[in-house]
Amino acid sequence: MPVIVASIFSALIILMTVSFMIKVLHIGYKRKEISFRLLLLYSGTSVAVGSIVAISLPFAYTKLFHWVLGA
Repeated sequence: MPVIVASIFSALIILMTVSFMIKVLHIGYKRKEISFRLLLLYSGTSVAVGSIVAISLPFAYTKLFHWVLGA
């Protein structure tokens, strides 16, 4: 149960971080500081890395809890 709760809260933090990154990139695109191609590249990379980290969180938390609690 603690693994699920920790994973959900961490995934929410990652989701918020990715959404704010996309907002910042969109502001940079509107100000003509980055091109549309870079906007798509950076946004896609942010979503991909965030997804990979969020998917791997339950496994990492399971190993961490077993190591710390010794269960």
